[in-house]
Amino acid sequence: MNIQQLYEYCLSKKGVTEHFPFDEDTLVFKVGGKMFCLTSLKKWEAGSSSLNLKCDPEIAIQLREQYEDIIPGFHMSKKHWNTILLNNSLPDKKVTHFITHSYELVFASLPKKIKQEIENYEN
Repeated sequence: MNIQQLYEYCLSKKGVTEHFPFDEDTLVFKVGGKMFCLTSLKKWEAGSSSLNLKCDPEIAIQLREQYEDIIPGFHMSKKHWNTILLNNSLPDKKVTHFITHSYELVFASLPKKIKQEIENYEN
């Protein structure tokens, strides 16, 4: 996966917006105003890309045990976030699955009114 594929995949999900809330390096994708994916643009340029993704706490532990390129979330709650190291050891299909899981977790936590607005929004 390259940065353009990540960008297009995240923005293809309903209600997703992109932001730089922390600095000009950290690209954040949000749904309903809540983060579900963060990445460093400088790390992509340097060839050491990674993603911070929200994850169900029980699944997060299992994934960390199963994959050496999945570690506790860098600068995030270690219970609810994983960092996915993108060094081509994980297939893109697996990475997109993890992104979707993060998106769905965050979407499910949104207030009913915001969820309905997103679901009813026509692109």
